Amino acid sequence: MVGVSLLFLIGLTILMLYFVFRYNRKRNSVAVQNEGSVRLEILWTVIPTILALLMFYFGWSGWKPMTKAPDDAMVVTSIARMWNFSFEYENGKQSPELVVPVNTPVKINPVALDVIHSLFIPAFRIKSDMVPGRETMMWFLPQREGQYDLYCAEYCGLQHSYMSSKVKVVSREEYDAWYADTTSVIKVADASVPGAEGLAIVEAQGCNVCHSSDGSKILGPSFLGLFGKEHIVIRDGKEITITADEEYIKNSIYNPEADLTKGYPKGLMQSYEGTVTVEEIAKIIDYLKSLNE
Repeated sequence: MVGVSLLFLIGLTILMLYFVFRYNRKRNSVAVQNEGSVRLEILWTVIPTILALLMFYFGWSGWKPMTKAPDDAMVVTSIARMWNFSFEYENGKQSPELVVPVNTPVKINPVALDVIHSLFIPAFRIKSDMVPGRETMMWFLPQREGQYDLYCAEYCGLQHSYMSSKVKVVSREEYDAWYADTTSVIKVADASVPGAEGLAIVEAQGCNVCHSSDGSKILGPSFLGLFGKEHIVIRDGKEITITADEEYIKNSIYNPEADLTKGYPKGLMQSYEGTVTVEEIAKIIDYLKSLNE
């Protein structure tokens, strides 16, 4: 394509300069009407058509194999929400980064929970829009160990530019050890630090993208000073005062539209039921309590 483009760019530029010189006003003071050439019109129609079809063929032959993943490909579900990615594996393991073994085909099932996102991994030349309710598929073959960038390539709201992650391509041995370790993210944190396990869950689920821990207003209420305090919420279209206790936190995570904090828009947060367990909610509550100390 570059070669054809250069050929036409250089060829047409030279031809244009020739016409400017050959048919300038000094050489041709009286304009002459040309009747045209059927042969020339056929040539400049047929040749570009053939070139375009050739380019289409090579593009199609490269795209067609990407529409069907190999039968032995490992399957990963990519979940996108405003504004983070998470990846779920066949054994139930979840990760904020896409970890895959080298020289193994990887099939990704993209899922969007709120608005249109787009999963883009430049190093592997794959990109797929993630439309809520629509099933799509993409796959790639990582052939070199390393760490690669992963982006959302569809504008999805205020924090779109922060919606990124990493692809980690590791050896088969390292991947098998990582895959077999189904320890929850709460075990990664230092349990001796108050609220550390809950903070790890909050960061893994991307909650801190919309909820600050220092009192600043983002898209949702700040975690600072939230637990145990009275707040005005909108329930069934009416303002009521509630206390942010354990049940309220759990209900806000599983049913975020039920009690909407006054002053914040609705429709931005999706339910985390099936994603965050009751045990993990308890750790999040411990984290919220630690912010009040």
